[in-house]
Amino acid sequence: MLGGLSPFLVNVVGQLAAFALLALSLDLIWGYAGILSLGHGLYFAVGGYIAAMHLLKSSYAATGILPDFLQFMGWSEFPSFWWGLESFPYALIMLCLVSGVVAFVFGYVSFRSRVGGVYFAIITQALVYVAMLLMFRNDTGFGGNNGMTGFAVILGFPAGSRAVTVGLAAASLAVLLAVLVGLRLLLAGRFGRLVLACRDDEVRLRTLGYRTLSIKLGVWCLSAVIAALAGMLYVPQVGIINPRLLSPELSIEIAVWVAIGGRGYLTGAVVGAVCVNALKFWLTTRAPELWPFILSGFVVIVVLLLPNGFADIGERLRTVRSGALRLPRRLRPVRDSRP
Repeated sequence: MLGGLSPFLVNVVGQLAAFALLALSLDLIWGYAGILSLGHGLYFAVGGYIAAMHLLKSSYAATGILPDFLQFMGWSEFPSFWWGLESFPYALIMLCLVSGVVAFVFGYVSFRSRVGGVYFAIITQALVYVAMLLMFRNDTGFGGNNGMTGFAVILGFPAGSRAVTVGLAAASLAVLLAVLVGLRLLLAGRFGRLVLACRDDEVRLRTLGYRTLSIKLGVWCLSAVIAALAGMLYVPQVGIINPRLLSPELSIEIAVWVAIGGRGYLTGAVVGAVCVNALKFWLTTRAPELWPFILSGFVVIVVLLLPNGFADIGERLRTVRSGALRLPRRLRPVRDSRP
């Protein structure tokens, strides 16, 4: 299917799949757990930077040329914390560990202190902003303001070749489908019922003897790892990473994708991310100055007319056909949260 598209369109499809995976990660924590994060770009960037470090070390093994930013700093070798990242399995393990540990530490402190609502959202945005300022420094070993680029090989194949472009897009689509199916199965089971119960009435669930801290930490860390995986798929396709991925604007955009598509539906988040970014790709090549106004218009429409996003239109149509009053799936009460 991808073989018949131009390299540019194949690359766009791959990027859209990575964005959809990123939207899924936020929908998991916001739509199902009821925790709004305005700093999910942090975990997206963690995956992206680890991918870039792996690609640069692989390129160095193939060409023997150090990245430009290391030569600019006068360094003759890679920093010690880059050790082992030329191995893809090791890089994948580090992606899960780093994103999971960062999410666990931040989540434990926040959830233990029972910080929630708008205060939690503000703290997440402050955290991603601090990370962005840190990455702007050249002496951190992450490329500074210019970031990291110049990937010569990707998993042993020449970067930029059609085979690599198609392979990355296909891998992004496959991972997106696997995560979507996996989350549906997970949320349909006991863990999903506990997450919904924690969202709807955490105090009652705690009174019944459940450890709500563990439930929230589990879904928060899983969401962070999925976002990091999206970043690892995204960076090889754009060929560069810089602190822009840590900008608060991107993290807010992720929430907009989910809100427009419909939070709490999973497929709604995917559709929202794909449609919004596809329109952005198309419009920014023709009239980029119009994009902020169009995106703002979508947000106003959703807030005023479709508070549950465009995915709720299907629910409303089914309600009209059945002639009965039905709550959206994401708002239906949990029948039984006991094991």
